Parts: sequence; structure tokens; C-alpha cells
Amino acid sequence: MQAQQLMFAYNISLVLRAAIQLGLIDALCAATTTMTADELAEQIKVADRAEVAASVDRILGYLACFNVVRCSAETTAPHGEVLRRYTPAPLCRWITKNDGIGSLGPFALFLTDRDHMLPWHHLADAVVSGGPCAFERIQGAPFYDYLGEKNQRLGNVFDHAMAEHSLILVNKMLESYRGFNSIRRLVDVGGGTGNTLQMITSSYKHITGVNYDLPHVLAQAPSIPGVEHVAGNMYESVPSGDAVLLQWIPLMQTDEQCITVLKNCYKALPDGGKVIIIDGIRPETPDPTSLTARDIFSLDINMLIIFKGKERTEREFTKLARESGFTGPMQTTYIVLNFYAIEITK
Repeated sequence: MQAQQLMFAYNISLVLRAAIQLGLIDALCAATTTMTADELAEQIKVADRAEVAASVDRILGYLACFNVVRCSAETTAPHGEVLRRYTPAPLCRWITKNDGIGSLGPFALFLTDRDHMLPWHHLADAVVSGGPCAFERIQGAPFYDYLGEKNQRLGNVFDHAMAEHSLILVNKMLESYRGFNSIRRLVDVGGGTGNTLQMITSSYKHITGVNYDLPHVLAQAPSIPGVEHVAGNMYESVPSGDAVLLQWIPLMQTDEQCITVLKNCYKALPDGGKVIIIDGIRPETPDPTSLTARDIFSLDINMLIIFKGKERTEREFTKLARESGFTGPMQTTYIVLNFYAIEITK
């Protein structure tokens, strides 16, 4: 049964995708009482509502087996038919629309997008052949080049997914991480349109921010009080500041790329300055009983396929820091969703 469950593991991601696209999760979360498949089908504008309701019932029944939704059933007369009613399980709050709080729903849509999934079919080929990662081999360009030049549709899906994920991550970081108190000038490397810095500087009025990214990214960035947009390439240089923020950066890089960026950060910092890495920490040994371990190893495989990047252990982060010139202590603070604030000090 375990072997067979692994064979069908892709089902849950793709059925969840359909439930999000059909608006079923949002409808259940917005409802004040239980809902039947027929009631949910009313919100899907098609001619044959009975057929839609039957499909909705099967989709939600499947998701109920994984505790995505909850199902209660009652027998109805005269022929003993079973009427199923559905409510959202607690995890639905993470995948429904949450304005200002963030949602994993857009990330679920990106991860199951056909153009993102195609390279997964070529992981074995990439391992045997070496060279570029599976994504670059199949799509013909590195990930960010592909999104910017060849597939703007997927680029938009990815940008929306990252923006919503970042809302969750940064909101929780502002609750639990206290390392911003002593910072006056914070450089966000790969900061996109500046949303993260806007949230940080809104909470820490004494901080001025430098949002550092490629020129074509900053072309879409709005003006933000207290934040300066600076165009450049992190592999060439990093603007000076008291601290440098690397969110979703090292895990997308090889060790060699990571050291190049960290060395540029080192040059940009004063003595006692720090790099704040927002990333996962992979355990040294896989634990099949741990959801945390499964999650971090899942993200690690994603990075292997898309970038040839990787999740790292605490020991590996320390090694990268030392090889980049950082000699101060390393401290970690748990944030949320298996992400930590990892401080390395000059």
C-alpha cells in the first residue's frame, strides 16, 4: 500500500490545483455552514450542474482523505442515498485568499503548472548527463531568463506565488526575529519590487532600505518612502550597508555562486556587519517520521531540478561563511514554513 501510495502521490497536488482553480477552497472558507457538492456546483457556471456536482463531490471526497477538507455524511430516503457535506480543514486557511496575510494557493498553482513540471520528467537524464540542471536542459534557458524572455505567463504565475509566500514569511519574521533593531541601512539583494523592504521599514522606522535587483526587475518597482532602488548584479557587487538580506537566494545557488555573492556582501559590510539569510536548514540525516524533514528535502529536490541549487545543513552554512571571509558567530532564528533567519557576522 505504501508503494502504491507513492505511485499516486502526484494526484494530491494536481487535484488540489483543480480545487483551487474551481474556487472550491475559497467557497468553503467563506461559507458559514457546511456545503454540499451541489451547492458548490452552483458557483461554477456550466449547463449540466448535476455532472459538475458529481465531479466536485469526487474531488472533495479525495481531498478529505488527506484532511484538506472535512466530510460528514447522512443517509437520505427513500433509497439510502448518501449526502455528503463539506467544511474546510484547518490547513485551508493557508491556501485560501488571505489579503495582506499571504497564501500558499498561488504557490500550489505554480508548482503544478505544466511548464514547471515538464523538467521533472528529465531528472534522471540530468543526473546521468551532468551539465545544466533539468529545467535549463528542457526549457533551453536558465530559470529566470526563461521566465523573462520566453514564458511571461509562467513568470507572472511565479511572481504572484512568491509575493504571496513572502507575505507569510515576512509577517512572521517581523513577529519573531529581533535582528533588525541595530540596523540603520539594510540592503535587500534580489529584493524584487521592494515589498519585503517596505514591510520591514514600515515596522522599523529607523531603517533606510536599498532594494537591489536587476534593471528589468526594478523597472516594475514602485516608489517606496525610505527605500532606494539600485540596479546591479549580485555576482559583481553589492551596495554597502549595515546588513544585507538574502531571502530565497542561497538555496537557488551552487556553492560556488553562493560564495561569490557572500564575498561581495563581505566587501559591502563594515566590521560587525551581518548577512541575514532567509532559508531552510536541512538536517544531516533524513527522518521518514518527520514532516519537517520531508518538507525541506522536498524543497531541496526542487532546487536541484530548477537551479542546481540546494538546501544546506547548519554545518554547510558555516563552511560557506568561513570560505567567504566571515569569522563572527552564526545565529539562527526559526520563522515559519521551515524557514530560518540565519545571521553570519563579519
